[in-house]
Amino acid sequence: MNRPPVFDIDPQAFWKDPYPSLAEMRKSAPICFVPQLNATLMTRRDDIFTCEKNIAVFSSDQPGGLMTELMGENMMRKDGQPHLEERKQAFPALSPRTVQSVWKAHFERQTAAVLDEIDNRRTVDLVGDFAMPVSGHALRHITGLTCLSAGDMDGASQGMIDGVGNYAGSPEVEARCHAATALIDNAIDTMLPKLEKQPDSSMLSVLHRTGQKLASIRANIKLAISGGQNEPRDAIAGCAWALLTHPEQLQLIGEGGATWRQAFEEYARWVSPIGMSPRRIAQPFSWNGVDLEPESRLFFMFGSANRDESIFSDPDRFDITRDTSKAISFGAGPHFCAGAAASRTLIAEVALPMLFDRFPNMAPDGAAAFGGWAFRGPLAAPVNLNK
Repeated sequence: MNRPPVFDIDPQAFWKDPYPSLAEMRKSAPICFVPQLNATLMTRRDDIFTCEKNIAVFSSDQPGGLMTELMGENMMRKDGQPHLEERKQAFPALSPRTVQSVWKAHFERQTAAVLDEIDNRRTVDLVGDFAMPVSGHALRHITGLTCLSAGDMDGASQGMIDGVGNYAGSPEVEARCHAATALIDNAIDTMLPKLEKQPDSSMLSVLHRTGQKLASIRANIKLAISGGQNEPRDAIAGCAWALLTHPEQLQLIGEGGATWRQAFEEYARWVSPIGMSPRRIAQPFSWNGVDLEPESRLFFMFGSANRDESIFSDPDRFDITRDTSKAISFGAGPHFCAGAAASRTLIAEVALPMLFDRFPNMAPDGAAAFGGWAFRGPLAAPVNLNK
């Protein structure tokens, strides 16, 4: 058997900056086993683009996986017809039409309110003071859990993200995840009777009206929160920071030479907020001379695919005029992010233009530290509003 070559990493260094290791993997061992993660990593864009569609081998069904154990079996952990059925049931809440006709107005009102709150300050953190509440308020409305605060959404999201990545088995991390899921379950119990009387376009209301089982509704709402809070939060703050630290790129937008949408798509390629998606190898399979063992774990490394030198020239450079059509920031197969339309609208049509319109002279006020490889974004992004 031609097993994947072993590639060792320093987990702390990989969390701080995975790109040097990922570049070496793409060059010397594009499919490799990383003992520190107990998983095989697939790192080249075209391999991932092709293999993610092969659900018979690369299965999202992971009965004993941390996400299923801690959050319930959601649509991301199902394949084939069960996945398509639940995705179809959620579509009316997340469709591009609903985003434009219902949610965009909520995004604009809440973003304006957050900007009003920071308007009298000299310095702010784009992550905690702006992007976090903007993302959290958007998610409150989309999920239907308006009884929770934006901070509740952020805390619950982080608790679940940490929990499903808790491969070291930390009891403290698991306890925080259980607290997060309990908070969401209680909010669902609070809001369901209200939404039965006054149905709306939220996920909770839409899924309930389809007759989806309550256990699945709970799991899918948790899924929406676990990914739907951190990704736009990190992309809003990260993209704003990227533009501030690449003023020539920001100038292009002001001059009409590029758009906010281009800036977001390039940022999502350059620093992929969702950098990895796990799969279970469901049957014996060989790819590019590497044999994959059944029941082993494989990670599709989207963050690596989006910096693949064979696809993107000078991939480490932030360039909003770049052709990003081959980026797979939202996935490539049947599990393509269901919230992509909401994310693009919130970030590129609302949060970024409203932020820079309110504070056109905003400038960095120190350094921004980035972290993560499965989920990656700025930990803090201090700016002077220069009003």
